[in-house]
Amino acid sequence: MGKLTSWFKRRPTNLSNSGQGGTNESLPPAHVAQPRQLLSKMKILPSRIKANQATGGKPLYRRVWFWAGLGVGGGIVALIYGVSLIDRSLPDQTELNAVVREQTLTIKAADGTILQQQGEAAREQLKLEQIPDNLKKAFIASEDKRFKEHNGVDPQGIVRAGLNNVRSQGVVEGASTITQQLARILFLKQEQTIWRKLKEVRLAQKMENELTKDQILERYLNLVYLGGGAYGVADASWVYFSKSPDQLSLAEMATIAGLAPAPSLYAPDKNPEAAKRRRNLVLLRMQEDGVITTDQRQAAVQEPLTLKSSLPKRVQVESPYFTSYIQKELPKYVSPNVLKSEGLVVETTLNPAWQKVAEEAVAKTLRNQGRWENFKQGAMVAIDPRNGEIKAMVGGKDFGKNQFNRVTQAQRQPGSTFKGFVYATAIASGKSPYDSYQDAPFVVDGYEPKNYSEKFRGSMNIRDALTGSINVIAVKTLIDVGFTPTIKLAHDMGVKSELKPTYSLALGSNEVNLLELTSAYGSFATQGLHTEPHGITRILNRQGKVIWSANFKSKRALDADSAAIMTWMLRNVVEAGTGAAAQLGNRPVAGKTGTSDEARDLWFIGYIPQMVTGVWLGNDDNRPTYGSSGSAAYTWREFMKKAVEEMPVEKFPKRPKLEGRKGTIKAQSIKPKQVLNRSISSNDDSEGESTRNSEESGSSRRRRSRRSYSQEEQQSSNSTPRRRRRDRSEESSSNNSSSESSTPRRRSRRVESDSPPPRRTRRSSSPANSSGSSGSSSSQPSWRDKLRPSN
Repeated sequence: MGKLTSWFKRRPTNLSNSGQGGTNESLPPAHVAQPRQLLSKMKILPSRIKANQATGGKPLYRRVWFWAGLGVGGGIVALIYGVSLIDRSLPDQTELNAVVREQTLTIKAADGTILQQQGEAAREQLKLEQIPDNLKKAFIASEDKRFKEHNGVDPQGIVRAGLNNVRSQGVVEGASTITQQLARILFLKQEQTIWRKLKEVRLAQKMENELTKDQILERYLNLVYLGGGAYGVADASWVYFSKSPDQLSLAEMATIAGLAPAPSLYAPDKNPEAAKRRRNLVLLRMQEDGVITTDQRQAAVQEPLTLKSSLPKRVQVESPYFTSYIQKELPKYVSPNVLKSEGLVVETTLNPAWQKVAEEAVAKTLRNQGRWENFKQGAMVAIDPRNGEIKAMVGGKDFGKNQFNRVTQAQRQPGSTFKGFVYATAIASGKSPYDSYQDAPFVVDGYEPKNYSEKFRGSMNIRDALTGSINVIAVKTLIDVGFTPTIKLAHDMGVKSELKPTYSLALGSNEVNLLELTSAYGSFATQGLHTEPHGITRILNRQGKVIWSANFKSKRALDADSAAIMTWMLRNVVEAGTGAAAQLGNRPVAGKTGTSDEARDLWFIGYIPQMVTGVWLGNDDNRPTYGSSGSAAYTWREFMKKAVEEMPVEKFPKRPKLEGRKGTIKAQSIKPKQVLNRSISSNDDSEGESTRNSEESGSSRRRRSRRSYSQEEQQSSNSTPRRRRRDRSEESSSNNSSSESSTPRRRSRRVESDSPPPRRTRRSSSPANSSGSSGSSSSQPSWRDKLRPSN
């Protein structure tokens, strides 16, 4: 202060008086203008001097407390940033309710039973109350003693594990809680990194806030891997002891609980001694926790380790043809990314009880009729036509040897089953079931359809022609209604395969698969409404949320009156034709048989109001069979008579009045370039009767293949004599018969007619007997006896 006072004294003070006109040349004008600022600085300086004296004169950045505070603050900021960074890499909070692992697929039947699982999954998901109390406590004692107390992370457990590991000079105890393990199972990989551990800790904390302790424990016990391909305690109980969890002894429970830290190390089937030591340690911890008494522990320790190994239930596949079909359908409803990464549960339409009956029916037919009728494969599908749900599917004989699904993948010629669409188009165009055509030799544009028996019946109405499956009349009906309306109706009713506009279309020359053909016939059962056939009802994600559900709407394919008339006509096939083997007592049945050339394909598609079922029998290599469509009808009945036991009897709609009907489809009649009609001669009658007698006596002849069905592919031949084809049991014996005349052979197509088959014997393997008679008709069993399988 003294120095400052002396400084002022040394300054010049010759300030001029304004009145004298003088100036101050020594003091700058700014200083003259700011005397108050100088005074304030004079007051501050003494306080700063005192502060410096009190701190020893060190600047702030050299103070310990400054850096300590800065470090703590920076640590807090870094921690907040780190936590936020970890949180951004974790699943969304809505995903914390996941109940299955990633990349798993579970396919369930309509009743909730599991049909198939892929990936890391537990076959049996148990509720917590279904798991024995001692088994739950064994896992808690072994893996997370303070499970009920901590909030996802157990600091005491970390310290205890660290001390034990230091004492043992190795890793003998982990510090992960059950919640941390569940977080790792559901959301994280198994890599050993600090970053993964940090995410695990944070996830565990979040899961504790989102789920209850019981929910966490239930998920953990259903998902934890326990070796031997077993996921969860139910699978482990089965894999090691062939028991359910509630049947396990205390020692067995402790053995399973002891597997969690290292299943490969403590597996009782691989390292029994290590498994015993681990089991005894778990029992000791249970005693320390007061879960069991000393006597209980001692008794369990003395119990021998007795194993009864079984394959994991998750590797078992029920209804493999159906589940493989479901997997191929999934990409229609969910994206590839979801399929690849999400753990999905697929709920399906399959009825397990009906599926079992269907498998038994097909197997029985292949075992019995298949042996003497020379077919090796069969397929069946049952659909609820009211909603399109597939209730049963048998795609073949042995999925383990051949995964080819003959319901969805095999394209076969439907034979006379396609006539249903031809006549439905005719009825919908306004024709009456009693409209008649002439069944006589007929050639159109070089194509000559022939009846299977090579006989002609004269004038017939279309109802009787459908029952008898008369080929000539089916082609004439197709010519009247046209290719385009027939093809469009078949597609609207459910046929998806390409249909070509040829005259042989009426006789089933275009290939279709069993699923679409069966679904299309279901449109008759629902009075003309068609619903897309499907096997999936819902798809759920890992959190159990529905990400897709079936919502297939019915579409009008055929007017209700025409559908009712067709059902009335198709009922007659079962009551008076080859479909007789499909009769179900007092329950009304409608359907149609079909047989392709040389009996290569044997069909029956039949329905009741609540269900439509299709059957196919044949050979994968397309070899001819010795069978008839009656075998397919019998197989249909074997399934349906059991499937409908709990189903109420429903009647079809009454046939509407036929008078005054107006068509709902406009016919587009075909105008052939050339048509040749001939009358039936008496020689035709005698030849036809001779043929009939020969066939009924059991003679069998070698048959030639006539596989070309299109007009362009078929060739006429006048020089080669026609070889008779053995009857395929599809000709109606109730009608007056006559034979085709001995005219030169033209392009022809003979499939089958629908009626009970005449009696015949199995073709002899001896060349000498290939064309001779094998016995009289009186010595042969009836066709019904032959179709009745042995037990």
